[in-house]
Order: sequence, then C-alpha cells, then structure tokens
Amino acid sequence: MNRFKWLTLSALIFFVSGCTLYSGPGSSDSSSMSSADGNDPSSYGMGMDGENSMERIGDDSFAEPLDTIIYFDFDRSDLRLEYDDLVSAYAARLNANTLATVRLEGHADERGSREYNIGLGERRAQAVRRAMMLNGVSASQITTVSYGEERPMAFGSNESSYQQNRRVEIVVIN
Repeated sequence: MNRFKWLTLSALIFFVSGCTLYSGPGSSDSSSMSSADGNDPSSYGMGMDGENSMERIGDDSFAEPLDTIIYFDFDRSDLRLEYDDLVSAYAARLNANTLATVRLEGHADERGSREYNIGLGERRAQAVRRAMMLNGVSASQITTVSYGEERPMAFGSNESSYQQNRRVEIVVIN
C-alpha cells in the first residue's frame, strides 16, 4: 500500500511539473519553439478567407491569396477562358515552389446520376490538372479527387445553386 502511494505521488508530481514547463504564447523564453529561420509555428494560420489553411504565411510563393474555385457550365468539363489567368497564376506559384502540391476537387450539381456526376467531377478536375501541366507544373505536384454531387456548396434546386456546385476547388496542401 505504501508503494502504491509513492507511485501515485511521483506520477502526480511528474504530470504537474510537465504543466509548469509551458511558457505560453508570446513568451520570451529562449527554449521556445520559434527560430530565426522562419520555422516559427506561429507562421502557420488561418487563410484570408477564414478557412483553415495549410499554407505558410511567411512563404512568398503563396503569400497573396488567389481564388480557389473554378466554375463550369452545365454538363461540361472544359475550362472557361476567364480562368486561364487563375490557372497560370497557380502554375507560376507551383513552378516557383516545386515542393508545393495542390489537390483539385471536382464537383457537380445534383442533376444526373451519382455515377455520372462522379465521372463529371473527375473530368473537371483532370481538365484543370492538364491546364496546369501545360503551364509547366509537374504531375507529382497535383492530385485529383471527385466528389460528384456529394459535397454541394449551395443547397437548392435552381440555376444559381446549380452553378455554384459545378466547380473545381483548388486546395493548397503545402
């Protein structure tokens, strides 16, 4: 019984002493995780649109936010001319940072079968992938996935909702 008390007391001291080592944010403790080389954990954070972002805030290649959505016409997977500049901008940033990768998420509106919409979302993601690769981006920097109609951006059975759901979202991984 005495051994159990000592073991419990030592475990309690161990856990309590571990809690006192945390110096909190903004501390000037020299053992903090920040460093002068830019690997400070506080350099990661929320994106400009308020969503969680995997982008480094201090990384110049993705410092200025770009639109992340490319919209498509009904039952089409070809890129509209209005998105050429956006695709070129992403390609330039990916070419400048060859360690960066993006995930292209293809979506469709609710019209059509589930299987057809999965295929349509994939064709849309592949169209954006091809456009980026034509701008010099390595295939290893791009992954594609299709959600079809499974992840709508807008709920409703009208043209405005359908248009918002016919899209490819560009997600910067790192």
